[in-house]
Amino acid sequence: MKIVNVRDASVIRTRHGSEIRPLMDRTTSTITQCSIAEELLPPGHAVVPHFHRETEEVYYVLEGEGLMTVGDETCTVGSGDAILIPRNKVHSLANTGLSVMKIVLVCGPAFSRADENFLDGAESTGACDGPNEP
Repeated sequence: MKIVNVRDASVIRTRHGSEIRPLMDRTTSTITQCSIAEELLPPGHAVVPHFHRETEEVYYVLEGEGLMTVGDETCTVGSGDAILIPRNKVHSLANTGLSVMKIVLVCGPAFSRADENFLDGAESTGACDGPNEP
């Protein structure tokens, strides 16, 4: 049995100021079909717009509030909201609140940096020619 506690998870510090703790992913286990991580996004910070060609994603907000953009839609989100992010959709989340947002990131297949495509090309190991909308 594989168990990873968030207190023991490695910390990835992103360029947009958040901390991601992979719980069950390709770096912590042999999992390939899904992954889960916790992200802490400080007030006033926003996830850099990006998309995934192969990965579907769900952001589940545990604490805090912000503005979620998926494709052409932007909505206010907060504690208890689960947001579907389809493949090839540019997405970002801005923390508009006064406290840290705590978000659970669920991916299928399991998250891979090779499928992380930033619009400005930075930190991307995949192609950066923009989304291929369905």
